[in-house]
Order: sequence, then C-alpha cells, then structure tokens
Amino acid sequence: MRRNSRFTLAIAGFAAAVLLAVAGGLLLWGSTYVHNTVQNQLAAQQIYFPPQAAFAHPKAGTEITPSMIPSVSQYAGQQMLTGQQAEAYADHFIAVHIAEIGGGKTYSQLSALSMAQPNNTALAGQVATVFKGETLRSMLLNAYGWWKVSQIAYIAAIIAFALGGLVLLTSLASLTVGEHPEILHEVIDGTPVTHI
Repeated sequence: MRRNSRFTLAIAGFAAAVLLAVAGGLLLWGSTYVHNTVQNQLAAQQIYFPPQAAFAHPKAGTEITPSMIPSVSQYAGQQMLTGQQAEAYADHFIAVHIAEIGGGKTYSQLSALSMAQPNNTALAGQVATVFKGETLRSMLLNAYGWWKVSQIAYIAAIIAFALGGLVLLTSLASLTVGEHPEILHEVIDGTPVTHI
C-alpha cells in the first residue's frame, strides 16, 4: 500500500515536471519571439541617439537639455535597438521637446485652442508637430512595454524549468527511498549500531 502511494506520487511528480518543462519551453519561445520582434521593428526605424559631443553643453530650450544627461546621454550615438533605449528616448527626449513646443500643454489642449483659432497657422503647426511627436512616443513606449513582457516571460521560463527540475528530483528520490527498507542508525556506548 505504502509502495503504491509512493509510486502514484512519483508518477504525479513526473507529470508535473513534464508540464513545467513544456510551460518553460513555451515561455522561453514567447520571450525570444517578442524580444526579436521588438528589436527588429526598432532597428527598421533607424533611430539614433544624438552623438556624445551633443551632450557636452546641455542647455534648456536646445536639442539637449540638462534633464537628458542622466537618462539619454548613456546611449549617445547608439542606434535604438532595445526597450530600455526606446523608453529613454520617448520619456526623456521626445517628451521634453513636446513640452517645450506646446508650452506644457497636451496635444488635446493645443488641438482645442487651434480649433478655436482656425486662422492661427503657427498654432496649427505646433499641433501637427506635437501630434507626430506623441505618436512616435506612444509607439516607442508600446515597444518598451512588449520588451518588458519578454523579460518577464524569460524569468517565468527560468522559474518553470527550475521548479520542473526540483519536482523531477523529488520524484526520483521518492522512488529510490521507497525501494530500500527503513534503516535506523543508533550509537550505543560510542559504537554505531544499525537496525533493519
């Protein structure tokens, strides 16, 4: 009876290990697919960060502002290929310029003003520029979001493989322990005595 229950638990453990291995494989495949897709899409855009020399003299109101030094300058001269780069470019480069163009107003606020002043061509130009900037920014942040999903899926795959391995080892151990009679080790007067 005891042996049968051990055998049943071992079979259940093997099944769980197989399921975890399959889940880990699917998560790893999904992570790789999303990672490669995001990287290929970003590479196709041919977006490059400003060169290192551009960060030498940051000044408010210019291409490089002081706020860009800690976040954007680390990628100076590089082509945008990763989610982290896309997030930095979207939130710390494009967003800064959009805020400057619109005087801190959002696209919807500028658009409402432009509709109220249909003859104001300068304002209409601002609206068009801010719209383009916000569109690119949202696309880059979308790429960043999927990049994070690929990282989370990769971590989940590693955890699934580790748990699968642990369950497999536990199942194997329960089978081998079940094959041997129980052995009790005892020490009497400094001499080891074994009881079977």
